Amino acid sequence: MLGIREKLTFGFGGLLLIMVVIGINSISLLTTLGYSVDVILTENYRSVIACERIKEALERMDSAALFTLLGETDQGRELIARNEPVFEAALQTELSNITLPGELQKAEHLRALFTQYRVALQKVVDATLSPDTRREAYFVTTLPLFYKMGATAEEILHMNQQNMLDANARARNTASAAKRRMYILLLSGGFLAVLFFLFTGRWILRPINRLIRSVDEIGRGNLDLVVPAESKDEIGRLSAAFNEMASSLRQFRRSSQTKMALIQRSTRQVFKSLPDAVVIVDLNGQVEVSTQTAFECFGLKPGVSIRNLPDRIVRLFDEALISKRPVEPLGRHAIIQQFIKGEEHFFRPGVFPILDGEKDPTGVTLVLKDVTQQLHHDELKGGVISTVSHQLKTPLTSLRMAVYLLLEEKVGPLTPKQTELLIAARDESDRLHSILNNLLDISRIESGKMQMDFLPVSPRAIVMEQLDAFQSAAKDRGVTLRMDVPNELPEVLADPLRIGHVLSNLLSNALKYTAPGGEVCVSAKSDGEEVAFAVSDTGKGIGPEYLDRIFEQFFRIPGQPFEAGEGLGLAIAKDIIEVHGGSIGAESEEGKGSTFTFTLGKAGDANRKAGSK
Repeated sequence: MLGIREKLTFGFGGLLLIMVVIGINSISLLTTLGYSVDVILTENYRSVIACERIKEALERMDSAALFTLLGETDQGRELIARNEPVFEAALQTELSNITLPGELQKAEHLRALFTQYRVALQKVVDATLSPDTRREAYFVTTLPLFYKMGATAEEILHMNQQNMLDANARARNTASAAKRRMYILLLSGGFLAVLFFLFTGRWILRPINRLIRSVDEIGRGNLDLVVPAESKDEIGRLSAAFNEMASSLRQFRRSSQTKMALIQRSTRQVFKSLPDAVVIVDLNGQVEVSTQTAFECFGLKPGVSIRNLPDRIVRLFDEALISKRPVEPLGRHAIIQQFIKGEEHFFRPGVFPILDGEKDPTGVTLVLKDVTQQLHHDELKGGVISTVSHQLKTPLTSLRMAVYLLLEEKVGPLTPKQTELLIAARDESDRLHSILNNLLDISRIESGKMQMDFLPVSPRAIVMEQLDAFQSAAKDRGVTLRMDVPNELPEVLADPLRIGHVLSNLLSNALKYTAPGGEVCVSAKSDGEEVAFAVSDTGKGIGPEYLDRIFEQFFRIPGQPFEAGEGLGLAIAKDIIEVHGGSIGAESEEGKGSTFTFTLGKAGDANRKAGSK
């Protein structure tokens, strides 16, 4: 590898060579400049040629005018027709090649004269006029214009010829002077280059080599060296700045080491005290940092691979790295069971990728949240609801039977007021019976005791069955029911009865909140390994502040009528879809309607969670 000295030598030697070559070429070019000036002056030459053609065309058109006066009208017109374009082309050449002061005004004047000449010439060749009138037009108008145009063209021609002579003389004088100056510049440049070669080592190379050695020392960690600044030029200032930089680095190293140690101790202490099992994992799945809970519950500590954990967690880890988005599965199927010291615990996993400035993953944070108490509370709540529902169902059945018997007047006639009261009691008892059935369904789903009969089912068949059931109600309300489900959609793995309950609930809500003249549409389409169903309406919509809560149990949007429901239908639908391994959601805009969507796995996918239940 060439050093600085060799590079500078070659660089300035090449520079000197370039100067010599440029000088020789420049002298040669300047010598030939006087001879090549004719090329530069071609613009004047073009103007000269254009003026000659203008004069020639004028002569021929004047001759054509005389021919017509002598009775040779056709020959005269033919001659005019041939020379008018020649004149115009030559005049356009002159107008586009203006190079001298005053030339433009003369060319414009020539064009204006030609415009008048053409009008007068047409009168001369007009056979409908009398011979005396035509001769008068020629001698009074056309001929004077001819002389004026010829004189103007001659003036332009002389202007360009004289400029050609003057420019040629100037160019030859300039070339001679430039040649002399080039000789002087070449001699001076060569002398200066030789002087610079002599002083390069002393002025530049020695301080640069000293700085290079100092940089190498700093690279090896020696921040205590001081570079001597022997001069006050740029190299000397660079040496002083280098010393200040080394001093700043020494101070920064001391302060940063102290801060880093403090931050590391604090971070580890805070991280270990987190109540949940949290680990930071590199791209290969190796644990870098872990909390005490993660070590006690899963044996995760620095250096251990998370690929020893259940397959579900490993799949979540891979999915987060590929998608570069957090992965937090919902539903009971996502919960992981773990026995700790002989006790059963449940954890819900969440994987959060750590991205750099380029949005590429550099690691992953794995959070295993202990939901054991939450599940126990849910089971306790479900048990209480189930017990209460069962206990209330028997007396409620007796009450409903009594109300129906009374309404049928099996035990005697009723007054109108009694009938009215009994009808109200019947409606309320039916509503209470529906609430108890919904609570029992929720309890069975959450406890896993609800029997699911998973079968391959056609999406179109599921939708058509529910649409047929609601056609009458839609007609009564003046709402159009529409279906957009292709025949070629693949079968889904589902319990037809339960999915029918989900569709029935969504259709019932859509009809309930769609005004007469509106439309409700049920659609389905293939989406990867799933089939996505959608129920859309043109109703009044749902406010954005309520969209996140509509699937909660007993939640009812404020302002709804009493008969709108108890807030259990969508909660049951959500539980059923999650048991099937799918997802459910809603989109809405107030005044424009709502769209509820849910997904079901295709029957051919053997890995669907619902199929394994």
